[in-house]
Amino acid sequence: MTWVAPPLDADALRAALVAPGGPWAALDVVARTGSTNADLLAAAAGGAADRTVLVAENQEAGRGRLARTWESPPGSGITVSVLWRPQGVPADRLGWLPMLAGLALLDTVREFTSAPAGLKWPNDLLLGADQRKAAGILAEMTAVTGGGPGVVLGIGLNVGAPIADLPLGATSLAAAGAADVDRAEVLVALLRRLARREEQWRRAAGDAEAMGLRADYRAGCLSLGAQVRVELPGGDALVGMAEDVDAYGRLLLLGPDGRRRPVAAGDVIHLRPVD
Repeated sequence: MTWVAPPLDADALRAALVAPGGPWAALDVVARTGSTNADLLAAAAGGAADRTVLVAENQEAGRGRLARTWESPPGSGITVSVLWRPQGVPADRLGWLPMLAGLALLDTVREFTSAPAGLKWPNDLLLGADQRKAAGILAEMTAVTGGGPGVVLGIGLNVGAPIADLPLGATSLAAAGAADVDRAEVLVALLRRLARREEQWRRAAGDAEAMGLRADYRAGCLSLGAQVRVELPGGDALVGMAEDVDAYGRLLLLGPDGRRRPVAAGDVIHLRPVD
């Protein structure tokens, strides 16, 4: 039987998260949509404010990285997108936004379960001893019109669904031992951490080194030190050791030929984890 949680209370979420009492400018909850990212990108083009949040109970056509889909049946987890317009941050530092979101997600999950958790570069959340995927993140640039450029970032987190209701290789907080977690509590904790990380990053003009973001990411990333295969957007692939992330958030891959290559985008497959 599919697990379904009680619906989220939009008014309670606004009271906890929206200014003047919280860090976000606006928050809406919709019962059903195709994609929260697509909806918020359209709202951004119409002038939606910096730090706007959209939550969906049921997402039917969510987009993941490399044209994958992310579906969320009603009440099965958290599906949320946020809009940022980080003025004063150089464009070549915007790649850190999904990575800092991954850290906010990782810290939140660790609050609710003691199961092993970490990030697969750039920002998939792996949970449990068998490192199944529990969450994914997708960042997309907005159009320049309607209030200036910005970034819409979407997060999908499996909360209460049992393994049987999830795709192959996926897991949830409940399946990892957090069976009685309240989705609203998880969402509030996540959005508070997300806002705090992004505010610090924005104040530092996107300098991940100055604010300690790069060091935090290194500590939370399971890919570093592992042998990996990176499937690139164009269809090619690279194999090597994931050695580090650079100042722009790119993965530094040490190949069998001894060459170190920076990878800006791709899908990582762990071939052999860190010992």
